[in-house]
Amino acid sequence: MLARKSIIPEEFGVPGLASRLPRKPVFRDRVNKARFIAKNGSCNLAHKNIREQGRFLQDVFTTLVDLKWRFTLVIFTTTFVSSWLLFAMSWWLVAFAHGDMDPQRQNETHCVTDVKSFISAFLFSIEVQVTIGFGGRMITEHCPAAITVLILQNIVGLIINAVMLGCIFMKTAQSNRRAETLIFSRHAVIAVRNNRLCFMIRIGDLRKSMIIGATVRLQVVRKTTTPEGEIIPIHQIDVQTETAIASNSLFLLAPLIICHVIDKNSPLYDLSAMELQCSDLEVIVILEGVVETTGITTQARTSYVSEEIQWGHRFVPIVTEEEGVYSVDYSKFGNTIRVTTPSCSARELDEKPYILIQTLQKNELSHQNSLRKRNSMRRNNSMRKGGGSLRRNNSGLAPPKVQFFTPTETGQTLNAVT
Repeated sequence: MLARKSIIPEEFGVPGLASRLPRKPVFRDRVNKARFIAKNGSCNLAHKNIREQGRFLQDVFTTLVDLKWRFTLVIFTTTFVSSWLLFAMSWWLVAFAHGDMDPQRQNETHCVTDVKSFISAFLFSIEVQVTIGFGGRMITEHCPAAITVLILQNIVGLIINAVMLGCIFMKTAQSNRRAETLIFSRHAVIAVRNNRLCFMIRIGDLRKSMIIGATVRLQVVRKTTTPEGEIIPIHQIDVQTETAIASNSLFLLAPLIICHVIDKNSPLYDLSAMELQCSDLEVIVILEGVVETTGITTQARTSYVSEEIQWGHRFVPIVTEEEGVYSVDYSKFGNTIRVTTPSCSARELDEKPYILIQTLQKNELSHQNSLRKRNSMRRNNSMRKGGGSLRRNNSGLAPPKVQFFTPTETGQTLNAVT
């Protein structure tokens, strides 16, 4: 059976009218790309198919320091227990070879007194290595083999103590623990500063102890293709900052705003506000310095992808002076405000300077209008308050009624006239 035709033509139906309406361009969400540096500074990189595993054993100390705490504690315990068992076996063999375990040799000299079983040899091994010395078991001068084993166990015990305790100390005093109190702003911003388009971030130190010789480095990491067709998955491009141009280090006394001027040498020179959201780049920030209290070099890292870069924003000030003391409000550390910023790229601003001039003029006009509105609102509020007080005051100062008396023809009767 054929479908019945509609009375309304198809081009005037809802689907036809909807198809002819102008549509806004739709930008599909970019697939979430794995970032190279996480927000906490850890490197998002997995090493696979390493064939030369023996290289890690050539540097045992660094391997032990890099291990997780649970593996380090297991190796620590296993190493000491194994050394005690190994030398307990040595003491038991010395006593067995000398005949100390023969119950019939009670009055003869022994290599080690009161070592009659493997358990007693194990206890004596622990006493020798950790220098407890309870006094019940000891070696005698009649057995050179026992003296040799004693010297060997002391040397091996000192080496194990030095390596393991040094490893525990280095893991406890690692520089990444100090980096936990070095903070970065959650977002980066792009705005106009000193008539130039700038990329800005905020860094801070939560501790009172200083970071000596602090330096900040910025790198843009993205996937690029050379003219020869070579694909570079991790292309690192150094980004120059204003602090690096002026001096080589920062005085990180209070939170600072690190500024990168987007000029012709910047990898962000050709990016506009719309192209930035669709780009596949990542800005890595590296803060390095020497810890004042320990003298250990520390490094803190973070990164910003395109979704974490706010175009047309500026950081709010957080340092104020209160009763002769400068105060930092860390609750506003990552807060930003929207400011008038051209949405075009820095290249277009250099080629067309009038765009920046018009933007600054609009910003000045909007600022003046906001000031006028604010002043007018204050004036109206003050007039309302003043008008109410005048009414209240005038009500109390109303003039009294005046009466005029006029004589009449009939007599002396008087009429009051107000």
